[in-house]
Amino acid sequence: MITKTVLSLFIATLFTACQNYDRADIPGDEIRTLIEQADGVAGVYVKDLVTGATFEVNADTVFPTASMIKVPIMVKVFNRIEKGELGYRDELEYGPEPEYQYSGDIISDLKPGSKVALAELIHLMMSASNNTASLWNQYLAGTGTAINDYMAELGLEHTRVNSRTDGRNDAFSEYGWGQTTPREMATLVEKIFKGEIVSEHASEQMFRIMSRNYWDRVALSEIPPTVNVASKNGSVSRSKSEVLLVNAPSGDYLFCIITKNQEDTRREHDNAGWVLAREISRILYNHFEPDSDWTPNPDSNLYW
Repeated sequence: MITKTVLSLFIATLFTACQNYDRADIPGDEIRTLIEQADGVAGVYVKDLVTGATFEVNADTVFPTASMIKVPIMVKVFNRIEKGELGYRDELEYGPEPEYQYSGDIISDLKPGSKVALAELIHLMMSASNNTASLWNQYLAGTGTAINDYMAELGLEHTRVNSRTDGRNDAFSEYGWGQTTPREMATLVEKIFKGEIVSEHASEQMFRIMSRNYWDRVALSEIPPTVNVASKNGSVSRSKSEVLLVNAPSGDYLFCIITKNQEDTRREHDNAGWVLAREISRILYNHFEPDSDWTPNPDSNLYW
């Protein structure tokens, strides 16, 4: 005799299986067309974290990270915190020292001797993408060499810090501050989400930090503000990048989009790279949440 409980479990399992079958069909043709028509070279890696289905174009091509390199910097800082070499709430004294001096941002404008908590430096690096905080964190992480060694330990072959790092001059000339591939950056964020980087609790804290992004007018702008998203974006004149892990109502998904060699170097809302990231983000959210009645703000450029 089949009980009501067993029948309910069977129906739920069948429903989930049907859902997963539909979800597996990532709209690759539409995304591929956008990538092939992109300004310069573009790459994308998409993963449905419910089914494991993936879609990729140029996912193993090496691109500049711009500010996405701050994810590996954060990871190595947390690795040192976990080992007791740094304290998350340590009060640090601003120099400035040449290892982390930048210019024109909140931290660089501090008076020498000002106290800053490491936790604040990490949040400023990730949320506001503050460059002085980022260079300071790179120094605290043990320099780019230590970060690169840790990325290698994690099996990430191409994700490297180039700036202010011994032996990386040629790579710096080609890629700038850092380099990665869409697959590797997405994989790093997925591992953080799954609690597999440094430790479970360190990963949880990193994921919380990545869920608070000040720069929210590109791919993030195509996702409802009620949906949690862990993200990091980057921008230099000829390259735009963004990685997002979306905790969507119907299930989590992940993608990373990066461009390089763009002709469009403007810092305007309609830069070709930013438009591409928005379009792909919109396609993916509409695919995974077809019943959503939310629409992006058509006047989002007012908040650019």
